[in-house]
Amino acid sequence: MMARLGHSAAAMALAAGLIVGDRLVSAQEDEAFERPDWRGIWIVEGLVTEISGLDESAARGTGTPFIPLLAPFAVAPMTAEGRSRWEAQIQRASTTVKQQGWGYPMMMSGPAPIQFLITEHETLILNSNRDVRHIYTDGRGLPAEEDRWPTVWGESAGRWERDTLVIETVSVEEPSRYAFFSAPVSNQAVYTERIRKVGPDRIEAEMTIEDAATLEAPLTVRIPYVRATGLDRLVHDSDANDRTVLDSGNYVIAPPREE
Repeated sequence: MMARLGHSAAAMALAAGLIVGDRLVSAQEDEAFERPDWRGIWIVEGLVTEISGLDESAARGTGTPFIPLLAPFAVAPMTAEGRSRWEAQIQRASTTVKQQGWGYPMMMSGPAPIQFLITEHETLILNSNRDVRHIYTDGRGLPAEEDRWPTVWGESAGRWERDTLVIETVSVEEPSRYAFFSAPVSNQAVYTERIRKVGPDRIEAEMTIEDAATLEAPLTVRIPYVRATGLDRLVHDSDANDRTVLDSGNYVIAPPREE
């Protein structure tokens, strides 16, 4: 039970912070309890997948899904290495590549639903392909270069600017080699995201990519998310039952194998 406070004591407590349960939280600590409500399942606008696959309009007449992260690279000012990576990636897109998860930054821009778990000291972003990002918001910065642990999801540190989550990510291992629809940039790329909920059913992200090896100038991509309807939980599965194959240049679902 929370101890009773007199009127003057209560006023002082409220001025200093907030009473949560049976403890007094300072005004600075209280910022952690004012995080925005991003509960629910979210999906990139225009990439809602139905039983027959992506909506035809999502392909934009190209025969391949319209991925917000990739579209700007088609016209981005790229270095010779960047253009070479881009052309190689387009060639790889004609083959099926299957892996566990998509890695970053593809997981933030593909059709797999995502979820945000906001806690006092970190925010986790995960998707149905079992990709998980840890965004530490406890005041720490990025690890020193000698202490970084490169992975396909990178190292991230973040902070809240009122209702906007600002994230800096480094040490992402060859994103386009792990997922062929991802950004054709190098291991040295630095990613800065600003993510904000702008309505009850809409979250908007802005991702800026800086990579001297592949880009002549920073590239900014805008990624809108809408609330996924008809989903009450995020189910994590493997690709063991994935029967996606290429047929005349189009992805189709092959019949189940006969045992």
